[in-house]
Amino acid sequence: MSPESTGQNEHYLRVFWRGFRTWRGNRPFWAGLFTMVGGLPIAYFPYANMHLGNVTLAMSTTAGAGSLIIGILLVTLGLTMWFHHIVRVFAGVAAILLALISIPVANIGGFLVGFLFALLGGALSISWAPGEPKPELAPAGAVGEKSGAGLGTQESGPEFHSTAAVPQQQPEQYDTTVEVDGGRHRAG
Repeated sequence: MSPESTGQNEHYLRVFWRGFRTWRGNRPFWAGLFTMVGGLPIAYFPYANMHLGNVTLAMSTTAGAGSLIIGILLVTLGLTMWFHHIVRVFAGVAAILLALISIPVANIGGFLVGFLFALLGGALSISWAPGEPKPELAPAGAVGEKSGAGLGTQESGPEFHSTAAVPQQQPEQYDTTVEVDGGRHRAG
């Protein structure tokens, strides 16, 4: 077994963590997490009771149902960012709009905690772009090789010297058949 192989000796937690990192890197993970974390206080605070000694403070307001709906929608949008990252821009815009709506509806957006997390998650979702694969590297000797064919031409003057090999371009193959209508389209 070579030292580079990841065989049976690797611990299952390391395998799981590597798979999770790969999964996390292919989607707007932090945007979804912040959006879901923002939805929780928005949905929770209107139904929470605080106990200060013998006094119970009820945080419920007339907009409790609206707060619950906004919080659940934010959690759903966070999951959408994770599992359907193709609609990340829509989910980000919707999360920002729901965060803004939560200010007057849901106890100042979950006491600004939920508002800020949902706003940050929506902005991260809109700005996230999938990474492009790394280009494959050419063999070490291929770049600087000098051969007689395919060298660049020298321009007039000593400052223009090209030593890189230029690939030969193939001429485009055009269809030379004549159409019945003389090459014009049907509209005119």
